[in-house]
Order: sequence, then C-alpha cells, then structure tokens
Amino acid sequence: MGRLFRIKLSIRRFTRRHPWLWATFRSLTIFSAGFGGAYGFIAGSRAENSGYNPHSFAIGASFLFAVACVALATLSMRLRFLHRRLRKIALHNEALADRNWELQEAEERARGLFESQGDLIVMRDEDGRITFANDAFCQMAALSREALIGSGFQFSVIEQGDSALEPNGTRIHDQKIETPLGAKWIAWREAWVRSDAGGPAEMQCVGRDVTDRAETERALSSARDQADAANRAKSKFLAMASHEIRTPLNGIIGMSGLLLDTTLTPEQATYVKAVKTSGDALSSLIEELLDYSKIEAGKIDLARRPFPLTSLIEDITELLAPRAQAKQLEIAAYVDERLPTEVVGDAARLRQVLLNLAGNAIKFTPAGGVALIVEPGIWPNEVSFLVRDTGIGIAPDARERIFREFEQADDRIARTYGGTGLGLSISERIVKRMGGRITLQSEPGGGSTFEVAVPLPAHHDQAPALVPPDLTGRSILLVAPRSIEASLIVRRLQRWGGQTCAVADADIAQALLPERSWHAVLLDRAVGAESVEALGEAARSHARERIVLLTQATRHELKPSSAFTGYLVKPLRAASLATRLSTDAEVAAPALADEGIIAATDAAATPTEPPARGLSILVAEDNEINALLMRSLLGRLGHHGVIATNGTAALESWQAARSAGTPYDLILMDIQMPQLDGIETAKRIRAQEAGEPGRRTPILALTANALVEDRYACFEAGMDGFLIKPLDREKLEASLADLAATRHLAA
Repeated sequence: MGRLFRIKLSIRRFTRRHPWLWATFRSLTIFSAGFGGAYGFIAGSRAENSGYNPHSFAIGASFLFAVACVALATLSMRLRFLHRRLRKIALHNEALADRNWELQEAEERARGLFESQGDLIVMRDEDGRITFANDAFCQMAALSREALIGSGFQFSVIEQGDSALEPNGTRIHDQKIETPLGAKWIAWREAWVRSDAGGPAEMQCVGRDVTDRAETERALSSARDQADAANRAKSKFLAMASHEIRTPLNGIIGMSGLLLDTTLTPEQATYVKAVKTSGDALSSLIEELLDYSKIEAGKIDLARRPFPLTSLIEDITELLAPRAQAKQLEIAAYVDERLPTEVVGDAARLRQVLLNLAGNAIKFTPAGGVALIVEPGIWPNEVSFLVRDTGIGIAPDARERIFREFEQADDRIARTYGGTGLGLSISERIVKRMGGRITLQSEPGGGSTFEVAVPLPAHHDQAPALVPPDLTGRSILLVAPRSIEASLIVRRLQRWGGQTCAVADADIAQALLPERSWHAVLLDRAVGAESVEALGEAARSHARERIVLLTQATRHELKPSSAFTGYLVKPLRAASLATRLSTDAEVAAPALADEGIIAATDAAATPTEPPARGLSILVAEDNEINALLMRSLLGRLGHHGVIATNGTAALESWQAARSAGTPYDLILMDIQMPQLDGIETAKRIRAQEAGEPGRRTPILALTANALVEDRYACFEAGMDGFLIKPLDREKLEASLADLAATRHLAA
C-alpha cells in the first residue's frame, strides 16, 4: 500500500512539473482508445460471419449508453466535489494572503522600528561580515547600508570598558569608539541568534550611546575623589588643630589642678577654678568637633562586645553627680530587673550618648532633678533608655530643630546656657548608626524626656545577676524630700516586695515610728542634719536598719554615730542598697572614712597614697610647660620622672639606663616631637628589645590626637596604651598604680 502511494505521489509530482507533456499523453491515449473501439465495432459488424442481429445490437447500444450516462453522472459529481474543494482552497488562499499581508506589515513596522530608533543594531555572520545594519549604525559609521552589507567593518576602539556575561549567554560590555562625530561611549549587548530554522546563527549586536552617562559617572567619580580628598584634608586639619589646641590646654588644665592643691585664698581659688572650668569646657568643645568630623567622614565604627548594663548606667549617674549636686539637683538611675545583666553592643558610644543627654538635662534644669530609667523596649532585644528632667522644656516648633547641627531651641537659650549645638546631632547619628531611634517629649516649663531605644541582645554567657533582698511583708520607712531619687527608691523597694512608706517631713516620720516594727528606716540628710540625727536615735528601738543617705559633698559633714547602722552615697547603686538591706543583725555604723558600701566615686575623692617605692619614669615631651606638669604630677604621686625633649634624647636615655642596669619602669611617650617622633622612637625601642633578654619596658603614648588612626598607629608601634591630652589626672594615677602593683608582685 505504501509503495502504491509513493508511485501515485511520484506520478502527481511529474504531472505538476510537466503539465503540457501530460496533457499530450492524455489526448493521444483517449483518441487511440476511441478510434480503436469504433473501428473494431464497425469492422466486426460488416463481416460475413459476424451474426449481426439488430435486436442484440440495440440492446448492446442501450447498455453502452447507460454505462456512458453513469460515467457522465459520476464525472459530474466528481466535478461538483472538486468545485467545493476549490472554493475551500480559494478561501484558505485568501486567509493566507491576508496573513501574509499582516506579516509583511509587521515586518515593515519592525524594520521601521529598527531603522528609526537610536540604538545601533548590526548582525554579523560567523565570519564577522555584516548581514544587516540599521540607519543609526550607518549614520554612526558614516557609510551607506550597501557599503556595509557583506563587509567586516569595525569601529576603532579607544578604550575597552568592563565586560560581563549573563547566564543566557549574552555578553555586555562598554567601549569608547572613534566616530566621525567624535569619541562615543557605546554599551553593547551581543548574542547569537538564528533567523531561519536550520540556518546558520548570526551575531546580533545592539549598542546604545551612553556618552552622557559615562561622562556623568566620570564627573561624579572625580567629585567623589575630590570630596574624599577634602575629607582627608579636613580630618588632617582637625587632627593638627586639635593637637595644637590640646597641647597648651593640657598645661592650662593640669597646672590649674596643681595650683588648686596649693594653699590659696578664697578669691584665688575661685579664679583658678574658673580657669579650670573654662579649660574643661574648651576640651569638651574639641571632643564634639572631632566626633562630628568623624561622623561626617563616615569613620565611626561600632564595637560589639558584652558589657554590664546596670554598671554602665550607675557609672554615668555617679560621673554626673558632682555637676548635678553643684546645682542642688537630684540625679538617680533605675534599671529594670527584667533586663539581662549583660548585653552586647558598643558601651563607649552608648555612654557618650547618655552622658550627652543627661549632661544637657542637668545643664537646662534649674531645679528638681534628672532621672535615667532603663526598661525593656517594644521590640525583642530592644532596650529603652529614658532621660527625664524637670527643666525648662522645649517648645514644639524647636523639637525637630535641636537635632540639627549647630542648632539650639532659640537664641535666648543659646546665649544663656552656651554650647555648640552639636551634642544632640552627634547623639542622633550614633543612635541611628546603632540601629535605634531617639525621640523627645517635652512641654515648655514642664521638663523633657528623651528616649533612646537601641537593639542590645543579651550575652549568651550571663554574669551572675543581682540577688535582691526578700522584703515581702516587711515595712520600710523612707524619709526624704519629694524628689526623683526618692520616687525611684520607692519603686525599687516595692519591686523587691517591701511595703514602703515615703514621707518628706521629719515630724510626720517621728510620729509614724511607733506605729509598727520597721525593717529599715532610710534617712536622707537633705531633710536636715539635726532631724536625721534625732530620727536615728528615735528609730533605734523601732528599726533594725537605720541608713543615712547623703551626697559625696556632704559625706564628711556627718559625724559617726551609733544611731545609724550604715551610710549610702547618692546616687544609690542597686547592689549597695540590696547588700545593706540584706544585713541580718544590727551592727554599729562604721566610721565614714572606712565606709565600705559606697559608690565608686567615693574612692576617687580620697587622694591615693603613693606606692611604697616610686616608679622610675622616662617622659618624652618637647613642650616645656607639659614637661613641667608631668614632672610635678609624678612627684606628687611619689614617682621619679626624667624628662627628654625629643625622640633621640629619649632613645639615648633609655639605652643608657638599660646598660647601667637600672631600666625605666615606664615610658610616657609624646607622639609629635622634633628630630624623632614618638612612633618611630617606640619602634626602635621594640626592635632593640626583640634581640635582647629581659622585660619589655611599658610605653604609654601621650597624644593630643584622638582619632582612631592615631590609636592604631600607637599599637602598631608596640605601645601598650595611650593617654589623651588634656591629661586626666585620675587616669594617669590609676595607670601608674596598676603598673606599680604589677611590678611589686613580679618582684
């Protein structure tokens, strides 16, 4: 069957290819058949022995006529069927013609689009010859399409840009080419495509003129480089300016501190304190300017280290307590017990923000107090820090303005209280850099509340938490003026389960004492020294614990008395209060000079006794005033200082002492010195120590540059630490005390 079909198909193809030959063959065949049949019939009927019968002939003729009629009818039906097929084919041909016209129209539109758009479009074969190019490409090449088709034309490349390959195989790259219109940057997209099924693939290249964009990017890059250079120059200038300012400022603050230690008349002491206060204010201004410069340059880096949250907050309140108490203000802190004892974050930056907010609160609060409250935030791992004061408040129209650089609430406040207007701007940027937010609620004359909410996740290795005393069912009487600290003490005692009664009048407290048995009576010295003494005596038979609350300034004004069992210095530490209230048996009050449960600032108020044997210290300092200051400070602390005015002299002095067998215990190295600076001197000392046995000489940098780069340079040179000018006397004393203790233990 398949073979017959193939034969018929071959015959049909032959007839389509040679129609005249087929028509001639058909005509000859029909004529031969008709002529042969007629001739045979006539010849047979005339033969003698043919047996011609007219009846049989009529019957045969009728039969043949009937067959002919059937054949004609069949042919007519076939012709009608063919006519219907032809009509269908004609309709189909019309549809195909319409479709072909639509395709031609679409092709014309596509070709017109290719020709009219500004992108360069060119197609090349495998040998790189152009098979198609649109008008934009022809105009860019300044050649006709006929000249381009079939050629291997390429633009002259001036500069090759970056290249990338997409996952679908498309190559993307930029080129700077030379054209009759000038140099142009073209962004090319190249991909292999097939125009016909089974045909060879062609490279389709689409280019877009991005000269304006490239020039803009070049200009932006150049502007960025210039801005970076300007930032570096500004940072260098600020570092140099701060160094030049800090160097004499160190002498002003240090010498005024030494002068205050001498015998002065009240008038002289007032003048010297004014000088020291002005120096401290200038030092604060320099710190703010440096912080602002670092934030502007994007050089602020945040650390992520675990730190104790409660200790940080209580240290801040104790640090600011002298300033607050000097203005007759209360300052207190409260940390919610639900918070973890240790969190992970940048403690130094958080301290800077809170010190700024609390310092501003003290600055703008004429009466009342300041509270620093720490509670869980609204989001997981978020800690909310509230700095609340009873100050002058802020007008609604100034609440947004105060967070801008060099802005304050109004000119009157700026003239009255001073300041640069940078503190809040720096604090806001630091908080945002930490992923937090800072908000303000305030009313003129009604105080202000700044809230700082930052994410501080809990440290996985938690330090032992404070174990609060179990005060359930125990009564505690607090006699204190109605102040911020009193309210926070009541809040803490109630959280510990105590039934707290707070009164502000000594007579009312005297009347309440006999009413019940009190677990403890807390007496604030602010109600009056005589009243506190009388209440202490009266409470001996009613309360097991009788604790006096006093400030650092009034600590030495209260004489030891058996009427009291303990003393606590305001602002209170939660651990100190918990320890005192956990005492089981009544004990006599220790002497004030030996009070053990006090804030950390108490220790700083008492001069530290010099060590049993002073340290031998080499001081490399080129400034005569600062050298005199260092020698005087070291002498007062019981140490012996040797002055070297430059790095070369310091290196020679260190070598001589080491060769004589009496090496220096410490080197205080100024960074910027003539001939040989402190960094290079430290490197040479470490290089010589590396090849010799013996203990390394500790080196502390004395630098007026507070930038991070300067600190890294100190550590890379082999130094063990640094002290920032203006020199903090307490930090110097603590560093020398630690070194002396280490040396004595080693001996």
